[in-house]
Amino acid sequence: MSVDEREAIPLTEQENPRTARLSELPTEDILRLMNEEDARVAEAVELVLPDVARAVEAIAARLGEGGRLFYVGTGTSGRLGVLDASECPPTFGVAPELVQGIIAGGYDALHRATEASEDDGEAGARELEGRGVSGADAVVGIAASGRTPYTIGAVVRARELGAFTACVTCAPESPITRAAEVSIVPVVGAEVLAGSTRLKAGTAQKLVLNMISTATMIRLGYVHGNRMTNVLPRNEKLRARAARIFAAETGAGEDEARAALEAAGFDLPTALVIHRTRRTREEAERALADSKGVVDQAIKYFSEL
Repeated sequence: MSVDEREAIPLTEQENPRTARLSELPTEDILRLMNEEDARVAEAVELVLPDVARAVEAIAARLGEGGRLFYVGTGTSGRLGVLDASECPPTFGVAPELVQGIIAGGYDALHRATEASEDDGEAGARELEGRGVSGADAVVGIAASGRTPYTIGAVVRARELGAFTACVTCAPESPITRAAEVSIVPVVGAEVLAGSTRLKAGTAQKLVLNMISTATMIRLGYVHGNRMTNVLPRNEKLRARAARIFAAETGAGEDEARAALEAAGFDLPTALVIHRTRRTREEAERALADSKGVVDQAIKYFSEL
């Protein structure tokens, strides 16, 4: 293959010369090569942190004014977006509507391949329109190759609607980078298995999405220090975690923390507001509703009365 022919192939589809004899190697050597390639991913993400920061600041500004965040993608990229979105409510106590994952092919695409759906550039745009995306919102298109019509169509339409747009891709100068306002492009190079972007590209996308959602929620006030002060304790493990967070935040003992949570209906933000303001559960819940669940803002509300 000539240099010109190789350059015409997306970087994410090219063959990796370091793994050319992969099928001939002993198992441990295969794993060592994979591990060495994976080590390059964090370095690639580090280089694009300024772009991630630009996206986070813009997304947080939209969400702080009542907007929503939408992740859009196909295949592995889409599944990673849905995963990150689905983790936001239990981790940060926010409504499921605040961060939404959209994947080509819908629910079925989460557990089976529906690759043909990614070729419909208008479908992504229609999906956003169906969810009422507007200039108040933010849309992040996720596409390892940067060429997926479904995702590009969604980003283009989102921008036309006035929404903030960003993309996460591993292919520099790809079509999606020209469609989005902010392009996040960790260049991880060719995959261990040529074209299998669930590997390094997927890992890079997962790291970036972790950063986007976590840093955005920190900016919005759903984290205090490094504690998930809005975690939803819906099972025994999470109730124990909530008790530890309450104890760390207030200096309470284990029994006192458990009692405070029980009195607040095992709602950690409510328990924290009650403890710090000495108000009733009903008053704390109203203040949290008015402050979009942000504990510090609810407490501030009472201090200004």
